[in-house]
Amino acid sequence: MSVNLPETRAEEAAQPKTIRISGQELRYVLLGPKTASRILLVFNGIGASLDTAIPFAERFRDTRILTFDVPGVGGSPAPVLPYRMSWVTRLAARLLDNLGIAEVDVFGVSWGGGLAQQFAHDFPKRTRSLILAATSAGFVMVPGDPRVLMKLATPKRYTLPDYMLMIGPSLYGGKLRADDRALREHASAMKPNSQRGYLYQLMAGMGWTSWLWLPRIEVPVLVMMGEDDPIVPAVNGRMLVSRLPNARLEIMDCGHLFILTDPNETARLIEAFLDDITTQKAA
Repeated sequence: MSVNLPETRAEEAAQPKTIRISGQELRYVLLGPKTASRILLVFNGIGASLDTAIPFAERFRDTRILTFDVPGVGGSPAPVLPYRMSWVTRLAARLLDNLGIAEVDVFGVSWGGGLAQQFAHDFPKRTRSLILAATSAGFVMVPGDPRVLMKLATPKRYTLPDYMLMIGPSLYGGKLRADDRALREHASAMKPNSQRGYLYQLMAGMGWTSWLWLPRIEVPVLVMMGEDDPIVPAVNGRMLVSRLPNARLEIMDCGHLFILTDPNETARLIEAFLDDITTQKAA
């Protein structure tokens, strides 16, 4: 069954577009085969524009990828005032409304994993499943190496590609420690961010946690963690699974950015998970 999108919109979806929602300009893109059977709503990591998700999106065979620049990132201007996670998920829901999409599978990586959890909580009827990558329950977590976390305090790595290449291997760990080719491609795809936009993202995550309401998320959940993640240690995935009633854990042989260093295997695991859900619903 193909995704139920109006053809005119699907034809226009290969390039990023800008839409105005509740007074906020939002840059988004819809990628992947038009005949796909589902749509995966992707919440990217902190400071990362939608452009950095495109190589990952290209690995899916039967899934369309919808992602957008969070306000203050890439092509979405920063709002006047700081915001909370729930404001971004409302924007995402309004984006779905404008595109005529009723239900999605939801994916979030790192900081975006918090948004993915918040979306599943706020819009359970629009969430078919949830995939969480290299993320945690918010402030109820086992933190990473403090020396590494200090490097996340500024968006410098997104504005200076050479700085990203210098700190990236130790910051993200895993296969990037020995081979930085994927990091170079990632750096070349980045869009400069505003200081205010990055600060607002940090502020949105302050004090936020899903810990208390995770047991109320009933959709199937796949939690994916890197075994050598200096930012979000893998134990946080076990904590998430312990709180979610219908979740399983997959440990990836990599670090924080396994969607970048191992996109084929990551996409394969996600699509196998989504296929299983479809089969179970059809039985």
